[in-house]
Amino acid sequence: MNVLITGANGFIGKNLSSQLFETKEFKILPYLKESSEEELDHFICEADFIFHLAGVNRPKESLEFKKVNTDLTESICNLLKKKNKKTPILFSSSIQAALDNEYGKSKLEAENLLNRLQTENGNPVFIFRLPNVFGKWCRPNYNSVVATFCHNITRDIPVKINDPSTNLTLVYIDDVIDKFFGILKNSSPSLDRNIPEYKITLNELYELLQAFKRSRKDLIIPNVGTGLERALYATFTSYLDTNSFSYSVPQYKDQRGVFVEMLKTKDAGQFSFFTAHPGITRGEHYHHSKIEKFLVLTGKAKFRFRHILTNEYFEILTQPESPQIVESIPGWTHDITNIGRDEMIVMLWASEIFDRSRPDTYSCKIDLQRVSKLNYTLSERLSWVTQRLASIGARRVLSFTSFFRKKKW
Repeated sequence: MNVLITGANGFIGKNLSSQLFETKEFKILPYLKESSEEELDHFICEADFIFHLAGVNRPKESLEFKKVNTDLTESICNLLKKKNKKTPILFSSSIQAALDNEYGKSKLEAENLLNRLQTENGNPVFIFRLPNVFGKWCRPNYNSVVATFCHNITRDIPVKINDPSTNLTLVYIDDVIDKFFGILKNSSPSLDRNIPEYKITLNELYELLQAFKRSRKDLIIPNVGTGLERALYATFTSYLDTNSFSYSVPQYKDQRGVFVEMLKTKDAGQFSFFTAHPGITRGEHYHHSKIEKFLVLTGKAKFRFRHILTNEYFEILTQPESPQIVESIPGWTHDITNIGRDEMIVMLWASEIFDRSRPDTYSCKIDLQRVSKLNYTLSERLSWVTQRLASIGARRVLSFTSFFRKKKW
């Protein structure tokens, strides 16, 4: 299928072209700013579908509005009529077509030309009045505040905000392309043309992008898995200079190995990894509420657990050939020992960010000799003591039992 794209090297055109190329189903006919009228004539003859994306909104001279936004549209319509081609055409218009300015007027006139083409020549026409489109490859300092903010913030260039309360309506480039693909594959006039829109103020946009930047230092990443945050995070990252493709993270080193923090979340804990030299034991503590998940990436590990009240003991052996997650359990002291000959590397997730003021981490070694002597339940010990002292008398037994319950084991 041959697809003509006018403005193929523009922001939307680049994103559309790259995704069309990925499918291997389409031959792209790119009409560029420097292309000739002869090329346009040839492409019109060959095209099975037309994406009319070419346009200007900040020309050096106002005459360019008509030349690019209106006259090019008229040329396409005339060629289709002349050749009696019913090729479907999708036009990227603007919400400014409803406004009284030169750009909006030129877009509205182009819409009218296409609507007449549909009536007179029978071409299926799909007009999208797009608001602010954002995403990767959008030129900064041109017509996108998102692109400008991302470019400046990633490069420590000051951002000027005249009115922080200004409301923005945004659409994400990937959502736009998804909708365009749907039209391309099913050119039904009744097809839904709604694209997800996001509302945000100028100040909210600025603060969110700043949070993305801070996350490379404090490691706390905002929620970026869905919706506007996902789209803005992808966009923000696409504006990073190559010198910023990597960044350092904290590393804590001692005689046991290293501990490295990678990522922290506001409400889903943090990710880290640590190493241990052969024979080294790490951990030796318990938690009341915090949960940890361990995944051994290299090396052989022995995990040991002891219930801090009952002294119940349990151990697990793991190695990378059979990956498994080992969880710490509240109220069980635990440790991990490298029982192999090589360096052990372990990935770690904790259910909460480490807080030095409330660490919920209590040192408690596992003493196997003590475990073997006291490996029965507290109730059993109380029962044994009560029976041994039965001859002392009921009152003294109860008094001693009360004292015994208060002792730490």
